[in-house]
Amino acid sequence: MTSTRPGPDWLADAVLYQIYPQTFADSDGDGIGDFAGVAERLDHLAWLGVNTVWLNPCFDSPFRDAGYDVSDYLAPAPRYGTTEDLAALVEAARRRGIRILLDLVAGHTSDRHPWFLAAAEDPGDHRYIWSDRPVDGFAASPGSRPGWYRPNFFECQPALNFGYARGRSDQPWRQAVDADGPRANRAALREIMAHWLDLGLAGFRVDMASSLVKDDPGFVETAKLWTGLRDWLDRAHPRAALLAEWGDPATAVAAGFHADFFLQFGGADHGLPLRSLWNNGAGTVEEHWKQGPCYFEAEGRGTPQVFLDAWRDAAELTEGAGYIALPTANHDFSRLATGPRTAEQLAPAFAFQLTWPTLPAVYYGDEIGMRYLPGLPDVEGSVLGPRYNRAGSRTPMQWEPGANAGFSTAPADRLYLPVDPDPHRPDVATQRADPTSLLHTVRRLIALRRSHPGLGAGGTVEVRSAGYPLVYTRAGRYLVVVNPRREPGAVPLGSALPDGVSGAAGVGGRGGVRPLDVQGVRVVDGELRADGFSYGVFELG
Repeated sequence: MTSTRPGPDWLADAVLYQIYPQTFADSDGDGIGDFAGVAERLDHLAWLGVNTVWLNPCFDSPFRDAGYDVSDYLAPAPRYGTTEDLAALVEAARRRGIRILLDLVAGHTSDRHPWFLAAAEDPGDHRYIWSDRPVDGFAASPGSRPGWYRPNFFECQPALNFGYARGRSDQPWRQAVDADGPRANRAALREIMAHWLDLGLAGFRVDMASSLVKDDPGFVETAKLWTGLRDWLDRAHPRAALLAEWGDPATAVAAGFHADFFLQFGGADHGLPLRSLWNNGAGTVEEHWKQGPCYFEAEGRGTPQVFLDAWRDAAELTEGAGYIALPTANHDFSRLATGPRTAEQLAPAFAFQLTWPTLPAVYYGDEIGMRYLPGLPDVEGSVLGPRYNRAGSRTPMQWEPGANAGFSTAPADRLYLPVDPDPHRPDVATQRADPTSLLHTVRRLIALRRSHPGLGAGGTVEVRSAGYPLVYTRAGRYLVVVNPRREPGAVPLGSALPDGVSGAAGVGGRGGVRPLDVQGVRVVDGELRADGFSYGVFELG
């Protein structure tokens, strides 16, 4: 069912950077980030090596779920600026070689959207899913229309009607996917996408992409919907990209998306592959999650095998058709620097992310080691459970020492969220002045990935050791060693090298292994020895 046309060639080299616009940069001193603030900070992204930015939703909204409750798909929220401001941002980014993606909330609207306000008064309107009797999970009509509607998440987010894959005679609200309401919504989705692509946007990350068609075993009808939109996109906007929030790359790419993310949820294993890398039980935690220690922890009790197996399965099914994206974090999930994970543990995590054959997605602030901030209030629906407050991953970007970390000139009590109060918090200015900082490490690794295509999304990979350290080769030409635990580790050099490659000449010698970017890894007496919290990227002779 996948589109027969190739995706845009630029996506293969994309280094994604996710911006939460509320807290990235405030240009007008109102305590909330905006388009002009992002534009003022583009030089940081260009210097870092980022070439693709994904903005969290910036459409007009009542902000009861941080913008994932849209009241107008064709207008930006005034707090971020105007359409002209967004266009100016897109153009400023283009001049720096950076593309901008918008977050498309396709499956539901706000309950303040004109479509829903009209539907709540008109029993003949089928843009949403309505029942004439109470149904578990449905919410009571807020208007003169009798009955109940189906929300997608919060009650303020009524699900758009894209139909049900399976009908039932005793449930008349289950309309077919080709009924009038679903057809109108598919047409509107295309119009919304065209509007923003014509303005110069490079594509979309689609929120809850698997949720549109209801009761859809195997996502068959959902895939037909997205494949149809992908075919239109290939014809009308062949340079645009469509990324999914699905959490199951093989299924999403087969459904027409150019790429999908490993996420903290999704797929048959409910997000375990990503969580098995990063989730250390602090920060955002769902009560039902079941997992052992993550691989990137100081005690070294984890294993990379859960992720490796899931990646291998997905890579086999997406090869030649699309990409797998690997994020450091996101607006719904803990940052890398969460709980007991310290700053010195972050470099190996980035070394892995930026040399593994996926599209890397850096969550804003992770490049300097911003931490997940616990104990915050519920802001715009951030709290999802007793141990799950997303606000901790959404705090203001830390640009410099001093008041508000350079995010805003507003009084501290007017900020969207408080700045990390730690006097030793990291910031961009300080780390940029320090060539040994995490920021410079991330920049070097991005540059290394770009200058050596075999380290990118398309090169082959062979795992040579799946313990501490993790050792793998890329494109038969590069050797990567990652040790995320506190204790050192070692593997025989011979077992780490591909057949026919000798390490006899040693580091730096011809015919041996040449260091490209190394922190704490060396070849000694026929062994690869990795200090605690170390990594090494080598070129094989």
